[in-house]
Amino acid sequence: MPDVKIGIRVPDVARASSFYRGLGFDQVGAVSGPSGSPVLAVLVQSGFHLILDALIGLPFPDTERERMIKAGPRGLGCVIGLEVADLQATSDYCAEHGLEITGPLQDQPWGERSFTCIDPFGYEWKFAAKIDGGSVDDVANAWFGEKRDID
Repeated sequence: MPDVKIGIRVPDVARASSFYRGLGFDQVGAVSGPSGSPVLAVLVQSGFHLILDALIGLPFPDTERERMIKAGPRGLGCVIGLEVADLQATSDYCAEHGLEITGPLQDQPWGERSFTCIDPFGYEWKFAAKIDGGSVDDVANAWFGEKRDID
């Protein structure tokens, strides 16, 4: 399976890197800006590369989209999913850091236990672990109360 790379914009790269390292990511690289503070960091966990870009300090062109990105909100409409080895420890870490839980820790009909939360930088995450039973075919039945084809 190829590596996955996701870049997100954060107001404080050092703080974000510290937070995500607490979720099991390893920082493998960073670029400092003129002030010496990091403006970019690359973190990795099991083939998942998380690239942290500073909201201010990188030479992005001044476009309407860039102004919208800086204004926020962060990550609206996107959920970053990650399978973790210890879901309870991840849930505990998120609770200890006061994250907003948007979906409680629960078993899903497609064979995973998961929860969702908003991280301190405005991005929604879905953390999951595989469990026995269930399949993607069970999703429609769970959501709509009947068996439907999922294409």
